[in-house]
Amino acid sequence: MNKYHQREGSLYDPKSKTPFKISRSKIDSFLECPRCFYLDRRLGLEKPGMPGWALNSAVDALLKNEFDLLRKNGEAHELMKKYGVNAIPFNHPDIEEWRNNFKGKGYLHKKTNLLVFGAVDDVWINKNKELIIVDYKATSTKEEISLEDEYKQGYKKQLEVYQWIFKMSGFNVSDVSYIVYANASKNRPKFDGILEFELTLHKHVGDISWIEPTIFEIKKCLDSPKIPKPSENCEYCKYRELIGKEFNKK
Repeated sequence: MNKYHQREGSLYDPKSKTPFKISRSKIDSFLECPRCFYLDRRLGLEKPGMPGWALNSAVDALLKNEFDLLRKNGEAHELMKKYGVNAIPFNHPDIEEWRNNFKGKGYLHKKTNLLVFGAVDDVWINKNKELIIVDYKATSTKEEISLEDEYKQGYKKQLEVYQWIFKMSGFNVSDVSYIVYANASKNRPKFDGILEFELTLHKHVGDISWIEPTIFEIKKCLDSPKIPKPSENCEYCKYRELIGKEFNKK
Protein backbone atom coordinates (compact mmCIF):
# COMPACT_ATOMS: atom_id res chain seq x y z
CA MET A 1 0.00 0.00 0.00
CA ASN A 2 1.26 3.47 -0.83
CA LYS A 3 2.06 5.28 2.44
CA TYR A 4 -0.13 8.19 1.37
CA HIS A 5 -3.20 5.98 1.19
CA GLN A 6 -5.51 5.54 4.16
CA ARG A 7 -3.79 3.45 6.81
CA GLU A 8 -5.69 0.29 7.74
CA GLY A 9 -3.60 -1.01 10.65
CA SER A 10 -2.96 0.39 14.14
CA LEU A 11 -6.29 2.20 14.27
CA TYR A 12 -8.39 2.69 17.37
CA ASP A 13 -11.41 0.40 17.63
CA PRO A 14 -13.89 1.40 20.38
CA LYS A 15 -15.03 -2.24 20.64
CA SER A 16 -11.56 -3.69 21.11
CA LYS A 17 -10.41 -4.93 24.53
CA THR A 18 -6.75 -4.73 23.53
CA PRO A 19 -4.82 -1.82 25.08
CA PHE A 20 -4.34 0.95 22.53
CA LYS A 21 -0.87 2.49 22.31
CA ILE A 22 -0.57 6.26 22.55
CA SER A 23 2.92 7.66 22.13
CA ARG A 24 4.19 10.84 23.71
CA SER A 25 4.20 12.47 20.26
CA LYS A 26 0.53 11.55 19.72
CA ILE A 27 -0.36 13.26 22.99
CA ASP A 28 1.32 16.35 21.51
CA SER A 29 -0.74 15.85 18.36
CA PHE A 30 -3.98 15.75 20.38
CA LEU A 31 -3.07 18.92 22.26
CA GLU A 32 -2.21 20.69 19.01
CA CYS A 33 -5.40 19.66 17.18
CA PRO A 34 -7.99 17.05 18.24
CA ARG A 35 -9.26 16.79 14.66
CA CYS A 36 -5.86 15.90 13.19
CA PHE A 37 -5.33 13.43 16.03
CA TYR A 38 -8.73 11.79 15.39
CA LEU A 39 -8.16 11.58 11.63
CA ASP A 40 -4.82 9.88 12.31
CA ARG A 41 -5.59 7.47 15.17
CA ARG A 42 -9.24 6.69 14.36
CA LEU A 43 -9.48 7.00 10.57
CA GLY A 44 -5.90 6.34 9.49
CA LEU A 45 -5.33 9.68 7.76
CA GLU A 46 -1.93 10.92 8.89
CA LYS A 47 -0.45 14.35 8.33
CA PRO A 48 2.15 14.57 5.55
CA GLY A 49 5.48 13.19 6.75
CA MET A 50 8.52 15.28 7.55
CA PRO A 51 12.10 14.39 6.61
CA GLY A 52 14.26 12.95 9.36
CA TRP A 53 16.76 15.12 11.19
CA ALA A 54 19.90 13.10 10.49
CA LEU A 55 22.28 15.56 12.18
CA ASN A 56 20.17 15.63 15.34
CA SER A 57 20.09 11.83 15.37
CA ALA A 58 23.86 11.74 15.08
CA VAL A 59 24.25 14.12 18.04
CA ASP A 60 21.82 11.99 20.08
CA ALA A 61 23.77 8.83 19.33
CA LEU A 62 27.13 10.41 20.22
CA LEU A 63 25.80 11.84 23.48
CA LYS A 64 24.36 8.46 24.43
CA ASN A 65 27.73 6.84 23.75
CA GLU A 66 29.48 9.47 25.85
CA PHE A 67 27.16 9.07 28.84
CA ASP A 68 27.19 5.27 28.51
CA LEU A 69 30.96 5.23 29.07
CA LEU A 70 30.37 6.91 32.43
CA ARG A 71 27.28 4.81 33.19
CA LYS A 72 29.33 1.63 33.34
CA ASN A 73 31.69 3.05 35.97
CA GLY A 74 29.11 5.06 37.94
CA GLU A 75 30.84 8.34 37.14
CA ALA A 76 29.43 11.83 36.70
CA HIS A 77 29.76 13.74 33.44
CA GLU A 78 31.73 17.00 33.42
CA LEU A 79 28.53 18.79 32.41
CA MET A 80 26.85 17.59 35.62
CA LYS A 81 29.78 18.88 37.66
CA LYS A 82 29.79 22.21 35.82
CA TYR A 83 26.12 22.84 36.63
CA GLY A 84 26.24 21.43 40.16
CA VAL A 85 24.02 18.42 39.45
CA ASN A 86 24.83 15.73 42.00
CA ALA A 87 23.92 12.73 39.86
CA ILE A 88 25.30 9.98 37.65
CA PRO A 89 23.86 8.22 34.57
CA PHE A 90 21.37 5.58 35.77
CA ASN A 91 22.65 2.06 35.14
CA HIS A 92 19.61 -0.16 34.56
CA PRO A 93 19.32 -3.36 32.49
CA ASP A 94 16.39 -1.89 30.52
CA ILE A 95 18.05 1.43 29.60
CA GLU A 96 18.56 0.40 25.96
CA GLU A 97 14.92 -0.62 25.64
CA TRP A 98 13.73 2.63 27.22
CA ARG A 99 15.75 4.56 24.63
CA ASN A 100 14.60 2.50 21.66
CA ASN A 101 12.08 4.38 19.51
CA PHE A 102 10.24 1.15 18.67
CA LYS A 103 10.00 -0.05 22.29
CA GLY A 104 10.48 2.73 24.83
CA LYS A 105 8.97 2.80 28.29
CA GLY A 106 5.22 2.41 28.67
CA TYR A 107 2.47 2.47 31.29
CA LEU A 108 -1.03 1.06 30.89
CA HIS A 109 -3.64 3.53 32.14
CA LYS A 110 -6.23 0.97 33.21
CA LYS A 111 -9.19 3.37 33.45
CA THR A 112 -8.93 4.13 29.73
CA ASN A 113 -7.03 1.03 28.52
CA LEU A 114 -4.56 3.37 26.82
CA LEU A 115 -0.90 2.32 26.85
CA VAL A 116 1.07 5.55 27.10
CA PHE A 117 4.69 5.18 26.01
CA GLY A 118 7.75 7.09 24.88
CA ALA A 119 11.48 6.69 24.29
CA VAL A 120 13.70 8.70 26.63
CA ASP A 121 17.14 9.96 25.66
CA ASP A 122 18.65 9.36 29.08
CA VAL A 123 17.92 8.78 32.75
CA TRP A 124 20.17 9.93 35.59
CA ILE A 125 19.96 9.17 39.30
CA ASN A 126 20.71 11.70 42.05
CA LYS A 127 22.07 11.30 45.57
CA ASN A 128 18.51 10.86 46.91
CA LYS A 129 18.01 7.86 44.59
CA GLU A 130 15.54 9.81 42.46
CA LEU A 131 15.49 9.32 38.72
CA ILE A 132 16.09 12.40 36.58
CA ILE A 133 14.58 12.40 33.09
CA VAL A 134 16.95 13.87 30.48
CA ASP A 135 16.46 14.84 26.86
CA TYR A 136 19.05 15.75 24.23
CA LYS A 137 18.56 18.57 21.74
CA ALA A 138 20.78 19.89 18.95
CA THR A 139 20.69 23.35 17.41
CA SER A 140 22.88 26.04 15.88
CA THR A 141 22.18 29.54 17.11
CA LYS A 142 24.01 32.66 18.27
CA GLU A 143 21.11 33.48 20.58
CA GLU A 144 21.07 32.45 24.22
CA ILE A 145 19.21 29.17 24.58
CA SER A 146 16.12 29.41 26.76
CA LEU A 147 13.31 26.97 27.55
CA GLU A 148 10.89 29.89 27.76
CA ASP A 149 10.58 30.23 23.98
CA GLU A 150 7.05 29.51 22.79
CA TYR A 151 7.92 26.50 20.63
CA LYS A 152 9.95 24.91 23.43
CA GLN A 153 6.92 24.48 25.68
CA GLY A 154 6.38 21.19 23.90
CA TYR A 155 9.83 20.08 25.09
CA LYS A 156 8.68 20.60 28.67
CA LYS A 157 5.54 18.53 28.11
CA GLN A 158 7.69 15.82 26.56
CA LEU A 159 9.79 15.61 29.74
CA GLU A 160 6.66 15.63 31.91
CA VAL A 161 5.09 12.72 30.03
CA TYR A 162 8.25 10.69 30.62
CA GLN A 163 8.25 11.67 34.29
CA TRP A 164 4.63 10.52 34.57
CA ILE A 165 5.32 7.18 32.86
CA PHE A 166 8.21 6.38 35.19
CA LYS A 167 6.36 7.55 38.31
CA MET A 168 3.29 5.50 37.44
CA SER A 169 5.59 2.52 36.82
CA GLY A 170 6.74 2.66 40.44
CA PHE A 171 10.03 4.53 40.13
CA ASN A 172 11.06 7.32 42.48
CA VAL A 173 11.25 10.24 40.05
CA SER A 174 12.54 13.75 40.69
CA ASP A 175 10.36 16.70 39.71
CA VAL A 176 13.52 18.17 38.18
CA SER A 177 14.42 17.20 34.63
CA TYR A 178 17.07 18.46 32.22
CA ILE A 179 17.68 19.15 28.55
CA VAL A 180 21.24 18.78 27.30
CA TYR A 181 21.63 21.24 24.42
CA ALA A 182 24.37 20.78 21.83
CA ASN A 183 24.80 24.12 20.04
CA ALA A 184 26.91 24.06 16.87
CA SER A 185 29.19 27.06 16.49
CA LYS A 186 29.06 29.19 13.34
CA ASN A 187 32.15 31.22 14.26
CA ARG A 188 34.91 29.03 12.80
CA PRO A 189 36.92 30.74 10.02
CA LYS A 190 36.77 27.52 7.95
CA PHE A 191 34.53 24.48 7.94
CA ASP A 192 37.21 21.76 7.38
CA GLY A 193 34.47 19.14 7.75
CA ILE A 194 34.24 19.86 11.49
CA LEU A 195 31.34 21.07 13.62
CA GLU A 196 32.17 22.29 17.11
CA PHE A 197 29.40 22.03 19.70
CA GLU A 198 28.98 23.76 23.04
CA LEU A 199 27.07 21.67 25.61
CA THR A 200 24.74 23.45 28.02
CA LEU A 201 22.34 22.08 30.61
CA HIS A 202 18.82 23.46 31.09
CA LYS A 203 16.66 22.66 34.10
CA HIS A 204 12.90 22.14 34.09
CA VAL A 205 10.71 21.48 37.13
CA GLY A 206 7.91 19.31 35.82
CA ASP A 207 4.18 19.48 36.47
CA ILE A 208 2.43 16.21 35.59
CA SER A 209 -1.03 17.20 36.87
CA TRP A 210 -2.30 17.82 33.31
CA ILE A 211 -1.46 14.37 31.98
CA GLU A 212 -4.18 12.11 33.38
CA PRO A 213 -7.02 14.58 32.54
CA THR A 214 -5.58 14.75 29.02
CA ILE A 215 -5.59 10.94 28.77
CA PHE A 216 -9.29 10.91 29.66
CA GLU A 217 -9.93 13.58 27.01
CA ILE A 218 -8.02 11.49 24.45
CA LYS A 219 -10.13 8.45 25.31
CA LYS A 220 -13.33 10.50 24.94
CA CYS A 221 -12.14 11.79 21.58
CA LEU A 222 -11.29 8.32 20.28
CA ASP A 223 -14.61 6.84 21.42
CA SER A 224 -16.67 9.53 19.71
CA PRO A 225 -18.33 8.64 16.37
CA LYS A 226 -18.02 12.28 15.35
CA ILE A 227 -14.93 14.02 14.00
CA PRO A 228 -14.02 16.77 16.53
CA LYS A 229 -13.69 20.43 15.72
CA PRO A 230 -10.25 21.59 14.58
CA SER A 231 -7.94 23.71 16.65
CA GLU A 232 -8.18 27.41 15.76
CA ASN A 233 -4.45 27.54 15.05
CA CYS A 234 -4.13 24.30 13.08
CA GLU A 235 -2.51 25.05 9.71
CA TYR A 236 -3.31 21.58 8.36
CA CYS A 237 -7.03 21.96 9.01
CA LYS A 238 -7.08 25.44 7.48
CA TYR A 239 -5.32 24.06 4.41
CA ARG A 240 -7.80 21.17 4.10
CA GLU A 241 -10.69 23.62 4.42
CA LEU A 242 -9.35 25.92 1.71
CA ILE A 243 -8.63 23.03 -0.64
CA GLY A 244 -12.14 21.66 -0.05
CA LYS A 245 -13.68 25.02 -0.93
CA GLU A 246 -11.69 25.22 -4.16
CA PHE A 247 -12.73 21.73 -5.21
CA ASN A 248 -16.40 22.46 -4.43
CA LYS A 249 -16.30 25.41 -6.83
CA LYS A 250 -15.65 23.07 -9.76
